[in-house]
Amino acid sequence: MKFKLEDFQVKEGSKVNLTKWPTLAKPLYESKHDYEELLAKQVSALSELQQLHYASNRYAVLLIFQAMDAAGKDGAIKHVMSGVNPQGCQVFSFKHPSAQELEHDFLWRTTQSLPERGRIGIFNRSYYEEVLIVRVHPEILQAQRLPEELQNMDTFWQERYRSIVNLENHLHNNGTKIIKFFLHLSEEEQRQRFLARIDEPDKNWKFSEADIEERKFWPQYMQAYEACLSATSIQAAPWYVVPADDKLNARLIISNIVVETFKSLGMHYPETDDKRRQELLAIRKQLMQGAPGKKSTKAK
Repeated sequence: MKFKLEDFQVKEGSKVNLTKWPTLAKPLYESKHDYEELLAKQVSALSELQQLHYASNRYAVLLIFQAMDAAGKDGAIKHVMSGVNPQGCQVFSFKHPSAQELEHDFLWRTTQSLPERGRIGIFNRSYYEEVLIVRVHPEILQAQRLPEELQNMDTFWQERYRSIVNLENHLHNNGTKIIKFFLHLSEEEQRQRFLARIDEPDKNWKFSEADIEERKFWPQYMQAYEACLSATSIQAAPWYVVPADDKLNARLIISNIVVETFKSLGMHYPETDDKRRQELLAIRKQLMQGAPGKKSTKAK
C-alpha cells in the first residue's frame, strides 16, 4: 500500500463525521516480520532527522496524541520514538489538574511543557482534554471556578476552540511545528482490549472501573471529538485520524507522518563560514602536534 499523508489528514474547515473515517485500514505491512523491518527503517530515519533537527536548532516539534482508552497511545509513542535520543525528547502525560493548575487558565499547565527549539515534545493527552472530557462531563467546570458570565454554553466551546487555534497559530508563527494524532478506535475493539486486560494477568494493572464508566459515554465522546477535530484542524497544525484497530498498522502510519513532516521542514546542518573553517584548521593543527609518535616535553 502506497502511503499518502492526505488520506489521514483532516482538511481545515471540513466537518468531521467519524462514522465515515475507518478504524481499520489496509495494512502497510505484509507480515509481522515485514512490519518490524518497516518500523525499524522509519525509526532509523527519525533518529537521523532528530539529530539534524537538534543541530539546525530552527524549529521545535510538538506531537499531540488523543484517543479513547486502550487505543494504543502509549504503545505508539514507545515504538515509534524508540530510536530518538532521550536528551532531545520529552513526554508529558496530563492527568487530572492539580489545585495550582486549576487556579490558571486552561492552557497554562500545558504551556509550561512546550518543547524548546531543537527538541521534540510529546503530549500524551493535552489541552484538548478541556474540550473533550470536560465537554462530556461539564460538571468538571465547577472546579475551575470560572465567572458565571463566562459559562454561557451557547458560546463556551467555540471560545475554547478559538483559544486553542490562536495558540497553535502563535506557536507555528514562532517556529513550533505541531502534529496532532487522533487514534480512531472502534467500540468493539476497545471491548476486546478491555477483556484482554482482565484475562491477562500482566495487563491487569492497566484496567480500572473508571474505564468502564467512561465507556458508557461513547456516543458523547464521539460527538465531542467530531466537534473538536472539525474546529481545530488548521493548516498550521492539522489533525491526523489514524485507524487504530490494528496497533501495528497505526504505528507505521504515525511513523510515516512524523518522518514526512520532519522532512518537509527543509532542515540543514549549520554552514561553516571561512572564519570558522580557519579556526577549525588551527585547532586541528594543535591536535596533530600531539599525535602518537610525536616527541613530548616531559617535566624534569
